[in-house]
Amino acid sequence: MFSLGEYIILLDEKDRKYLVKLENRKFSTDLGILDLGEIVGKEPGVRVRTHLNKEFIALRPSRVDFLEKIRRAPQIILTKDAAQIVGMTGIGPGSIVVDCGTGSGALAIFLGSLVKPDGHVYSYENREEFVNLARRNVEIAGLSEIVTVKLKDVITDGIDERGVDLVTIDMGGPELVVPKAEEALKVGGYIAIFSPCIEPVQKVYEALRSNGFREMKTVECLVRNIEVRPGATRPSTRVIGHTGYITVARKV
Repeated sequence: MFSLGEYIILLDEKDRKYLVKLENRKFSTDLGILDLGEIVGKEPGVRVRTHLNKEFIALRPSRVDFLEKIRRAPQIILTKDAAQIVGMTGIGPGSIVVDCGTGSGALAIFLGSLVKPDGHVYSYENREEFVNLARRNVEIAGLSEIVTVKLKDVITDGIDERGVDLVTIDMGGPELVVPKAEEALKVGGYIAIFSPCIEPVQKVYEALRSNGFREMKTVECLVRNIEVRPGATRPSTRVIGHTGYITVARKV
């Protein structure tokens, strides 16, 4: 059952989602006002109504919910790209991951939810305001014991951990981080670099080759939804298009 102080997802009649903290207060939307206190002690899936008689469903947040709904300052990596990284590197429970370029902490949270209970994510960020924001988001996601956010510049100061399974890079100058990642990775471990444009990818490939990485591959993940209606099913005219290029390689 839901407890006071935990975070939940409220799903409205239009399938819009709200990440809210359960407190004894009112929650206002364009569909009316909800009394959050009425949800405390109820089970996930409970249906509640606003003063305008509009229905909301209360759910426990998934890792995708946190990725989509956390507070953000820089642009965050989208679910399609985060899932692609996981699929190409095979991390899971017990994996040790280093995340370079924390930002709002979205990728660190997504990865942390996959490596628990015995794995860990060490996330590096050189801007203090983003470190504070990311730590707050990690706390909201309930992953403070799994995700550690460090205020440190990996380009100048390197990576503390050794023998890790995966190093992800989502920051400027990714080619400069490749040698640091090579030192941190175990043999057989993976590096995954997210680049918004193609020019850094070319520099990354040079760095990967000079540092002995193999199995290099770069992909772009595009998603097209299908609109399903009786007698009128067709691809959506909207495509979740280019967000960046994902380069993955392996230390041998």
